[in-house]
Amino acid sequence: MRHKVAGRRLSRTSEHRLALRRNLAASLFEHETISTTMQKAKEAKGFAEKLITLAKDGTLSARRRAIALLGNRDIIEYEDNRPIKKGTIIGKLFSELGPRYLDRAGGYTRIIRLSLPRLGDNGQLVLLQLIGPDEHPKKESKTIAKRRSRRKGKERAQTEDTAPAEESAKAEQTAGSEESDENSKQ
Repeated sequence: MRHKVAGRRLSRTSEHRLALRRNLAASLFEHETISTTMQKAKEAKGFAEKLITLAKDGTLSARRRAIALLGNRDIIEYEDNRPIKKGTIIGKLFSELGPRYLDRAGGYTRIIRLSLPRLGDNGQLVLLQLIGPDEHPKKESKTIAKRRSRRKGKERAQTEDTAPAEESAKAEQTAGSEESDENSKQ
């Protein structure tokens, strides 16, 4: 029994799992969205988020730790069938992705299930994506929502209590102004 044993084996040796996790994270940082199976995405998600947290620090020691964990492969794009080096994974991680998430405390990735399974072995496919810079959590915490509803209830009660008093004060003012208008006309 595997009581309290963290992680997934993924039918691979420990070296193969480490290489798989590094490659998935590097591809995620390079393309910002990848398609993989649910189990591999869940395994790579935590690793990628730890690296982004290191990138938010931005120090030289954090950069060296990220290189030790991930490696520093090149980002290569092909133009006119010729490979052109566009930078490195660590460079993009520390120059673009780290500053993008400075104001965000975790939750840099998301997993979106795809409707069709993989042909051949019927594996559940998902998209592993980096959250965009303008996307914020849509859910409010329950305590904040309760506080807001309580405040709204108190504000409504106060406005209901003050509304009749305000109406009577306005009525007295208008009645008083009408009387003064009549007195000035005579």
